[in-house]
Amino acid sequence: MPANLTPQYYAAEEKYRKAATPEDKTEALQEMLSVMPKHKGTEKLQADLKKRLSQLREESQKKKQKGGYNPFHVEKQGAGQVVLAGCPNTGKSSLVSILTRAKVKVADFPFTTTLPATGMIPYEDIHIQLVDTPPFTEDIVPPGLTGTFRNADALLIIIDLSTGECLAQLETTMSLLEERSVIDPTRENPVAVPYIVLGTKNDLPEAAGNLSVIEELYPETVILPVSVNGHNLESLKVKIFDILNVIRIYGKSPGKKAQMDNPFILKKGSTVIDLAYTVHRDFPQKLKSALVWGSARFDGQAVPRDYILHDKDIVELVI
Repeated sequence: MPANLTPQYYAAEEKYRKAATPEDKTEALQEMLSVMPKHKGTEKLQADLKKRLSQLREESQKKKQKGGYNPFHVEKQGAGQVVLAGCPNTGKSSLVSILTRAKVKVADFPFTTTLPATGMIPYEDIHIQLVDTPPFTEDIVPPGLTGTFRNADALLIIIDLSTGECLAQLETTMSLLEERSVIDPTRENPVAVPYIVLGTKNDLPEAAGNLSVIEELYPETVILPVSVNGHNLESLKVKIFDILNVIRIYGKSPGKKAQMDNPFILKKGSTVIDLAYTVHRDFPQKLKSALVWGSARFDGQAVPRDYILHDKDIVELVI
């Protein structure tokens, strides 16, 4: 099947050829993926571009490590890394504090957070990493902050619904992240970071009116109103887990009970062979099949190596 690539794709490809820095090459590759027609004829090209993107990111990370300590790099932990992004005094630190119980600096004046700070959200039987970041404005973006956003598994874009500045906060944050190819509101770019827009301080008097104005002006933007007194925080945890696009798989050894307290975390669409790679690098070569409890037609059903697993499946690998 022919690829039928568009003029926009060839323009992005030319930008890639002329790119002099890893950052420019990354941006061009992301644009190529974004504008490329998605059909069977471009599957190999898509895979090649994603591989090039991955290699660029690995090389960039190695250079940073060789160059010394990078204060904006946050090592990933838990079932996924979710990074908060927003303007000054939008309530990012308060949200991290209430969700994770981490001791982050909270104050009523801007730029209290100067470096990323982390905490872990408990969700059912797993923990998800939440990262508070320094705020930015239209004119001031801390060096290294964009890399923190790009490295995330998901973003929480934060605006303060209690202030008349919330519309400007939304426009500033979305524009910055779009211009730097971190997010794609059209959801067509497969390498863009997924995100949720949160409106904090929903319990304060002006919040409801401000939210209505934003929803009228930007009907395509879904905003989840939250407050640190508990409003919608449990719903937020569910949405965070969903946007990470992961599944939990519980391992089982022959003749023993399943290990239900420490699941393997895999991307949705992962197969038995993907699980085998996660368990041990030698398992894929030795693997014959697997027994699955959960999504299989009956408990303990033998399934092939390419069987697609589902959230909360119990799997016994047959070597």
